[in-house]
Amino acid sequence: MRWRRGESRQDIEDLRGQGAAWVRLGGGRVRLGCGGILVLLVLSLLFKRNLFTLLDLGPVADVSGTGGMQTQPYRSSAAEEEKVDFVTFVLNDAQRVWAQHFASSGRQYQNTKLVLFTDAVGSACGYAQSASGPFYCPGDSKVYIDLAFYDELRHRFGASGDMAQAYVIAHEIGHHVQHLLGIDAEVRRLQQQRPSLANDLSVRLELQADCFAGIWAHSTARRDLLERGDLAQALGAAAAIGDDRLQRQAGQRVNPDTFTHGSSAQRVEWFRRGFESGDVRQCDTFRTSGR
Repeated sequence: MRWRRGESRQDIEDLRGQGAAWVRLGGGRVRLGCGGILVLLVLSLLFKRNLFTLLDLGPVADVSGTGGMQTQPYRSSAAEEEKVDFVTFVLNDAQRVWAQHFASSGRQYQNTKLVLFTDAVGSACGYAQSASGPFYCPGDSKVYIDLAFYDELRHRFGASGDMAQAYVIAHEIGHHVQHLLGIDAEVRRLQQQRPSLANDLSVRLELQADCFAGIWAHSTARRDLLERGDLAQALGAAAAIGDDRLQRQAGQRVNPDTFTHGSSAQRVEWFRRGFESGDVRQCDTFRTSGR
């Protein structure tokens, strides 16, 4: 993919390094995650004793409520900063594309923020760990990602390349578009009214976000930003995280009734629909069979 560095980071919130603390233990240093910190904090309050001192934290821990846990300043590698530049480009480019789509229909697009974090993060949708993967939170209208996910995408799921990574961001921005259009709120209402359809509606919502990601990719193709093999990378990423493939990887029987994001074939199909048409009207997953 042809992309450029130097994009404005005004819509980037960098929380990397704030998901864990470094503690001294037996002359060495140990990384203590948010979960460990919370456990020690609760136990300290329960037993009315500063249990952080057992880890030889000394003055860097304060559970009195008057201070906070000091963490080591986050040090990013050159390779990681290149990833930040890349996701910044994708974020800004996708939002420019969606602003144009909204304007053409008389609407005003509102930018989302992309939150970078490591290990774990708190959001308006609750506490999430990196293992949960990238996500969009409608409660604060923000996209969240631990850049380490891209390593997992490559090594665990076998999806590599710029467009595989861009697909992930574009999909989450697709959820932001749904939020601005009120689609996600309507889906939640229907899920509450008809719990038996909750999974099916979730699948349709996710497939539409895939289609919206395809619409952005369509725009990049028209502007000659795609290179040979880029489309295959995006489709490969969509296929890699289909529910059926994930269930097989986990040693489970494939059960469509438990799908939440759609099968590999479905995800590929809907991304391709958006890519080939560039038309939002072609992304109405709620008026099709969804299978």
